[in-house]
Amino acid sequence: MLNHPSNLICLGLLILLLMWNKAACSPGDGRSIWQQPKPSPIIKNQTFLHDTFPSGFLWGSGTSAFQTEGAWDQDGKGASIWDSFTHSSLGGQFVRETATVASDSYNHWEEDVEALEHLGVKSYSFSLSWPRLFPDGNATGKPNAAAVAHYSFLLQRLLENKIEPVVTLYHWDLPQALQEKYGGWKNDTLVELFKEYAEFCFHTFGSHVKYWLTMHNPYLVAVQGYGTGVHAPGEKLGPSGFLVVAHNLIRAHAKAWQTYNRHFRPTQKGKVSIVLGSHWVEPQRGQATAANVALCQQSMEAVLGWFASPIFGEGDYPASLRITHGPLMPTFTPEERIWVQKTADFFALSFGPNNIRLGPSLVRYGQTVIPDLRRLLHWIKLEYGNLSVLVAEGGWFTDARVGTEDTVAIYLMKSFINQVLQAIKLDGVQVFGYSAWSLVDGFEWNNGYSIRRGLFHVDFSQLNRTRTPKTTAKYYRNIITDNGFPPDETAGEVKGHFPCKFHWGVADSTLQVSLFPFSPQFTDPHVYSWNLTGDGSLRPIPGAKLHTRPVQCSDYLAIRNHLRLFASTGATHYRFALNWSLILPQGDRSSVSTDTLRYYRCVLTELQKLGLEAMVIMYYPTHRAPNLGLPTPLHASGGWLNETTVEAFQDYAALCYRELGTWVRYWITINEPNRLIDVYSNAAERHRAAHHLILAHAKAWRLHEWEYNGEQKALISLALHADWAKPANPFLESHTAAAERFLLFELGRFLDPLLGTSYEKKQRTGKYPDEMKVYLQERARMMGLPGSALPSFTDEESKELRGALSFITLNHFTTRLVSPLPLTQGTFENRPAPDHDCLILSDPTWPSSNLGQALVPWGLRRTLTWVSMRYGRSLPIIVTGSGIDDQAPVEDKLRQYYLKSYLQEALKAYHLDRVNLQGFYVWKLQDRHAPQFGLFTSTQHQSKAKASINVYREIIAHSGFPDNSTKQPCEFSEQHQTCSTCEWMHQNKAMLVFGGCILMTAAVLSALVIFFVAEGRIKSWNQGKGKNRLYRRRRVKTAPVHFCPLVLY
Repeated sequence: MLNHPSNLICLGLLILLLMWNKAACSPGDGRSIWQQPKPSPIIKNQTFLHDTFPSGFLWGSGTSAFQTEGAWDQDGKGASIWDSFTHSSLGGQFVRETATVASDSYNHWEEDVEALEHLGVKSYSFSLSWPRLFPDGNATGKPNAAAVAHYSFLLQRLLENKIEPVVTLYHWDLPQALQEKYGGWKNDTLVELFKEYAEFCFHTFGSHVKYWLTMHNPYLVAVQGYGTGVHAPGEKLGPSGFLVVAHNLIRAHAKAWQTYNRHFRPTQKGKVSIVLGSHWVEPQRGQATAANVALCQQSMEAVLGWFASPIFGEGDYPASLRITHGPLMPTFTPEERIWVQKTADFFALSFGPNNIRLGPSLVRYGQTVIPDLRRLLHWIKLEYGNLSVLVAEGGWFTDARVGTEDTVAIYLMKSFINQVLQAIKLDGVQVFGYSAWSLVDGFEWNNGYSIRRGLFHVDFSQLNRTRTPKTTAKYYRNIITDNGFPPDETAGEVKGHFPCKFHWGVADSTLQVSLFPFSPQFTDPHVYSWNLTGDGSLRPIPGAKLHTRPVQCSDYLAIRNHLRLFASTGATHYRFALNWSLILPQGDRSSVSTDTLRYYRCVLTELQKLGLEAMVIMYYPTHRAPNLGLPTPLHASGGWLNETTVEAFQDYAALCYRELGTWVRYWITINEPNRLIDVYSNAAERHRAAHHLILAHAKAWRLHEWEYNGEQKALISLALHADWAKPANPFLESHTAAAERFLLFELGRFLDPLLGTSYEKKQRTGKYPDEMKVYLQERARMMGLPGSALPSFTDEESKELRGALSFITLNHFTTRLVSPLPLTQGTFENRPAPDHDCLILSDPTWPSSNLGQALVPWGLRRTLTWVSMRYGRSLPIIVTGSGIDDQAPVEDKLRQYYLKSYLQEALKAYHLDRVNLQGFYVWKLQDRHAPQFGLFTSTQHQSKAKASINVYREIIAHSGFPDNSTKQPCEFSEQHQTCSTCEWMHQNKAMLVFGGCILMTAAVLSALVIFFVAEGRIKSWNQGKGKNRLYRRRRVKTAPVHFCPLVLY
C-alpha cells in the first residue's frame, strides 16, 4: 500500500506538515492555566464583570430532535436507538419513561418559534432527526417527504423572523435500523453512511443554513452509549468498545466536513464544526505543583482532548490517552491524520450537567470538578490557539417540581454568561455566540422528566403541551436586551467626609479577664535569694519582709499592651463586652466578683488616659451550650424562657451602671438577640425568648433614665445582626414579600416595639410589626393551630418600651438572597422552619471569603437606608460590627477591599440617602489562633499588624474619602495624630529597648570619662593652689583679712 504514489505523496505531505508545526507552532500550552493566579475577588471585574458583549453577538437557545419532537412514529418516522432503548427492557434499568410525545415540537414548532421571538434571540440551534428523514438510515435512498417539508418550514420561518439556524446533523438518535444491521457506531461502515447523510442535508437545507454542527457531544455517545450502557443503545463494552466508537465518530465528522468543504462551501459559504462537551477541574487543594498540574491536564485530555486534539490539534490523540489505554487505543493512518486535522471552522463547546456530573469519575488524587466556564474557555485558547468559539450548549437543570419559578437556575445562568464575558474581555477568547440550553422542557435522556432544562415550562400532563416562560426566560431576555451586564450606575465612588464626631471603632467580643496582676512585686512580702545552691531556684530569706500594697491598674501589663495595640489602629472607640457570668456567678448580688469589676475598671480608666472611648456590651451571648453566656443558675432555671431572667438582667445592669458607669458613655445591653433566639428549637420558644430579651433591654434602659442619667448621661442601645435581604427572584412578588418579611422578623421584631415606625401617623410603640402578626396568624391557620404563639405586651410594658433606645445599633456583614418556603402544612411537618419561612441562598457571582461570607458592599447601604426610612432620621445609627475573614497573615487584601468598599457604601448612605450614620466599628482587633477577622495576627504570643490597618487608619485620618480639593473639616486630638508613632514604637519594642540600653551604656561611659577627667584636673589645680598659698605666707605678713562684715553697735 505504501508504494502507491498517492500514499507516498500523502506521507510526504504529512512529514512536511509535522515539520512545519514543530517549527512554527509551539505545543498546546493549556497546562499553564493552572500555574497562573486564579481570578481574585478583590480585583475589579474578576468575580463579576459589568460590561457588554461585542456587537453582533449571537444570542441563542437550542433543542434536540429526540428530546422535544415527540411524534415518534408519525408521518413515516423510523425508530431511533433511543426509541428502542426507552421502549424496551434495555433502558429499564436507567429509564422508566419515553419520549413518545415529549414536548411535541414536531406539531408545535410554531409555538417554539414564538418562544424564540419572546426571548429576542438571534439564533436557534436544533437537530435534524436522521430516522425521521431516512427511517432505514440510508441517505442514498428516498427521503421522508414529510420530514423534509417540516424542517424546510421551520428554517423558512426562522429566517423570516431574522433568527439564524444552527443545525446539528446528529444528536444521539441513530436510526435503529443501522444499529441492528451494523452494530451502530462500533462499525466503521457508519463513517461513510454518515457522510452520505450529511451530504443530503447540506444539499437539501444548506441554502438556509450558515452554521452546521455535525454531531453533539460524541464523548457521551461513546462512553455512555457503548461503555457504561447508561445511554442508548445500552451496550456495556468498556474501553475496548467506546474507544472504537469514538474513533469512528471522529472520522465520520471529518468526512462530513471534507464533503462540505469540497462541494458546498464555495456556493453556500457556511461553516461546519462539531460540538464537544467538557468539564473543568482544579488541582488538589488549589496547589499547582507540577504533579497536580499534570493530573489536571490528563483529566481534560481524557474528555475534551480525546476529540479536540485530533480535530484542532495535530490529527492524533493526546499521548496521555495512549499511555492510559495502551494497545486498545485506535490509531489514525497517515492519510487519516491529514484529513482529520483542522476539520472545524470554529470551536463549538457544550458545558452543562451531562459532562460536569461525570467529572468526578475522571479525576484522580483529589482534584476538584467545578463549573468554571471562563477557565475552560481560556484553556481551549491556550491549548488549541485563538479560535472562534461558539458555546453551543450552556445551562444547568432544575428539579421538575420547581415549575416556572426556577430561581437557582437564574444565578447559574448569570454565572455562566458572565464567565463567557470575562473570557472575551479579560482573556481575549473569541467567543461569538451563546446558546442557552434548552428552549423548552423535554425528555432528559436517562433522567426522563424528573429534571427540567427548558427556558419555557412544558406541562406534560396537557395534550397541547402548553409553553410557559420561566423566570430564567425573563432573565435571559433582559440579558439579550442589554447585550450583557451594563455598568451599575450606583457602583461609582463618592468623595466626602463622615461627621466630625463619627465613631471610628474596633469591635471585640467578651474581653478576657486576667484576675492576677502581671507581677507579684507589690503583693508578695517575701525577699528571695536566687541560685544559692546552683539549681536556679528562688528561696525566701528568713526574717526579711517588705511592705505590700493593693493591686493597681498599672500592674496589669496585659491591659496596657492590649490598649496600645488598639490605639495603634487610629480608631477612637473600642467596643467590648463584659462577662455577666464572671461578674455575678450566681446570677444575683449574693456573689459579686470585685476582682472582675476592678479589671474592667482598669481597662476603662486606661482607655480614658489614652483619650479613647469605650462602648460596652453588658451581655454577649455565646449562641452555644452550655449556658449561652448566662450565669449557670439563670440558665438552669430556664434562661430567657423564664421571665425572672428579665429581672436578673435589670439587677445586673444596675451593678454595671454603679460600678463602671463613670467611664462609659455608650452602653449596649444585649448583643444580637435576633441571633440568640435561633438556638431555640421551636417557634413558641423563640417568640418567648425574644419577648423577654426586649423587656430586659427596656428595663435596663429605664433604670438608667430614672437613676443614673442625671449624673452619667450615657446613651444605651441593643445591637442587632442586620444583613441585607435581597429577593432571590426579581420577577416574583412572593420573593419581594419574603425579603421584606425577613427584615421584619430580623429587625422589626426588636425595633418596632421600641420605636414604632416613621410612616405611622401616630407611632404605636410597644407592639410587634402588624405585618409580622398577620403572617404568623396565617401560618398558625395553615398548621391547624388556634392562634399564633407570638406574645403581646401589656399596657404597662408598652409604656416601658416606648422610646427605650438612644441610638440604633447594627452589626452588618453580608447580603442574603431570600426566597419563600411554600406555605403548606407539609412544610412545617417535614422540618422545622424559621419564623419568617424564608430560604437563604447566595449568588455564586458574589466574591466570598474562605468561610463563605459573601462580599456585597451595596448591601450595607441598603440596610442603612431601610432602617432610616422605617424608623426616621432622628436617632443616630452606628454600625458596631463589620468585617470579613481573611486567611492572609499580613497582606490581607480581601479585608482591605472590604473596608474600602463597605465604608464607601456607608458614605453614600450618609451623603446621598441622608442616613444619620454616626459610627463604624471594624470586627475585630486580634486573631486568637489562625488568621481570620483580626486586624492583628497573634502567633506565639506576638502580635503583628496586618496591612488593612494602614487602610483603615488612612480613612480615619481623612475622615472618609475626600476630594483632593477639599479640606479636612475635623480636627483630631494630638493623641490620635501620634498614633502612628505609637504603633511604630509598639512594633519595634525590641529594637527600642536595645537602642535604649546602648544609649544608657554610652551615657554612663561618658559620665565616667567626664568624672575621671574632672577629678584629675581638680587634683592638679589643688596641688598648684597649695604651692601658691605657701609662697604668699612667706611674702606677706600683714593683719588677717576679715571676711565677715563689720557690725556697728
